[in-house]
Amino acid sequence: MSADKTQDIVALGEAMVEFNQTQAEPPLYLQGFGGDTSNAAIAAARAGAQVAYLTRLGTDRWGDRLMDVWHSENVNTAAVLRDANAPTGMYFVSHDAQGHHFSYARAGSAASRMQAADAATWHSAISASRWLHVSGISLAISASACDTALAAMQVARTSGTRVAFDSNLRLSLWPLARAQACITHAIGLCDLFLPSLEDITALTGLTEPQAIIDWSHAQGAQQVVLKLGAEGALASDGQTQRRVPGLAVQAVDATGAGDCFAGNLLARLSQGDDLWTATAYANAAAALSVQGYGAVAPLPRPDAVMKYLRS
Repeated sequence: MSADKTQDIVALGEAMVEFNQTQAEPPLYLQGFGGDTSNAAIAAARAGAQVAYLTRLGTDRWGDRLMDVWHSENVNTAAVLRDANAPTGMYFVSHDAQGHHFSYARAGSAASRMQAADAATWHSAISASRWLHVSGISLAISASACDTALAAMQVARTSGTRVAFDSNLRLSLWPLARAQACITHAIGLCDLFLPSLEDITALTGLTEPQAIIDWSHAQGAQQVVLKLGAEGALASDGQTQRRVPGLAVQAVDATGAGDCFAGNLLARLSQGDDLWTATAYANAAAALSVQGYGAVAPLPRPDAVMKYLRS
């Protein structure tokens, strides 16, 4: 790590209380914590990276519990802002044969009240990091949160901090036209774009992986890792492409798989892996994560990932 970069990764977004359905009838829910960039931050910390998180939390007990979770996971919270006038958000996950489904209780949450001025407050945390990680959800939760995330990306670009952006499209949070405009803008500000096949098909109508890679580079992303779910991933640096095949696992809950992938990818890049090696590692970590319930609890540690890669 260079002398001016004292931290590997700083992630920005909304962390939430999670209620994840583990039984259909009678319905039972496992309480945990989630939020895509928070999940990625914890995944990266478990992978050995030095990580910090940027957000607004309520001063409620759920906000206190999230702070406890980050402390226990070695995620730096020095720059987390607390808001006495807004709650910490919640979400619910249900499961059926078609996959997992989200519903939210996040309107007016503390994180949705992030302001572009917060990015200036977070300047030192961003400039001290090798990577800033942002997602489409970071942009979608409110207009002011979108402004905050984009301002943070600009701070990173002027500070020599690389930017990773995960499309993570949730059309329940914003209209398609606004999602298209904001996500396309964000791609132009990032160094590493992490789309999923489903997200880009919904945004652009493109269905072929090669066309999606080409489109992503055309928007300005230097590196692209296209997540293909059970089919693995396709990584490109604009010159070379490599396919990482999917891994056969008994999946029970894919809620945080993409976040696990992002966090482990950034951790391994921070630790010196090239894009291809880091993608293979992240692919294995994500495969392990879908074998347990919840966004955080199943996130694997390096010994489990390395054992899986050797098997």
